[in-house]
Amino acid sequence: MSYNGVDQIDYMVDDGGDVADSLDEEHPTADDDDDANLDEYDMLMKVTDTSSSQAREGKDIQGIPWDRLNITRETYRLTRLQQYRNYVSLPSSSEEGVDKGLKPAPKGGNYFEFFHNTRLVKPTILHFQLRNLVWATSKHDVYLISNYSVMHWSSLHQSLTEVLDFSGHIVPTERYPGTLLEGFTRTQLSTLAVKDRFLVAGGFHGELVCKCLDKPGVSFCTRTTHHENAITNSIEIFDDLSGLHFMTSNNDCGVREYDLERFQLLNHFRFPWPVNNTSMSPDRKLISIVGDDRDGLLVDARNGKVLKFYNFSFR
Repeated sequence: MSYNGVDQIDYMVDDGGDVADSLDEEHPTADDDDDANLDEYDMLMKVTDTSSSQAREGKDIQGIPWDRLNITRETYRLTRLQQYRNYVSLPSSSEEGVDKGLKPAPKGGNYFEFFHNTRLVKPTILHFQLRNLVWATSKHDVYLISNYSVMHWSSLHQSLTEVLDFSGHIVPTERYPGTLLEGFTRTQLSTLAVKDRFLVAGGFHGELVCKCLDKPGVSFCTRTTHHENAITNSIEIFDDLSGLHFMTSNNDCGVREYDLERFQLLNHFRFPWPVNNTSMSPDRKLISIVGDDRDGLLVDARNGKVLKFYNFSFR
């Protein structure tokens, strides 16, 4: 997909400001002498971080130096709106069809307030349809996938810590029935879930890895399916009467529920199409399921029986 003249902004954002650097060479600023005395880390912090006070003073929240570029933010946004084509999985789900009958939100409302932006933390998203690769567990704690690692970012302490490295060989340090003792090698992650003291990661080939955050090593490894289209689309961790459970949604058309304390498979429900996401109801009686179909499903959490169809599936 081509953005033509917009590419220079995208290139700058992805590669750390090459466009701005080239402009600096042509038009040196008074800050250049000071910058020469900064070490690499200080320079990176100076370039990438934006605070709420700086944003209130007019600094771009993404740290883009518009005053040093040959295009304004307004012109760039107009060009993007004119050239960008949104991806749709169904021809009938065009913008005109979605917007029809919907009440527009009033402009000028204060829906959120910017607090802080850092470009030091860069998640890796291999495909735009992947879900939950960035997971916030509190106001200050974020878990994310960066290359082959799951990382923890603390905005409070401004620290980035590796939680689990999937680039090498991962083997479980605990033994439970059904665990894959040989583990996995060089696992590409497709989704992530973190809740309380547990982290559960899913892979492109049905891999499932569970880790307790309060102790070293990996607690449980398994392959949910050997189906040729086995990608794990989403994972949900939820409280049940018997403790924490988690649910996986896979492209093999399956939904699986596990006990997160004993790492045992409790339920396996099958559907006629790949499942992209699930959500357990607060009373733990119903599961909402959406996937590669026009209809979403409401099913009984005990047996997977379809109770209701609803005609809008977020994909």
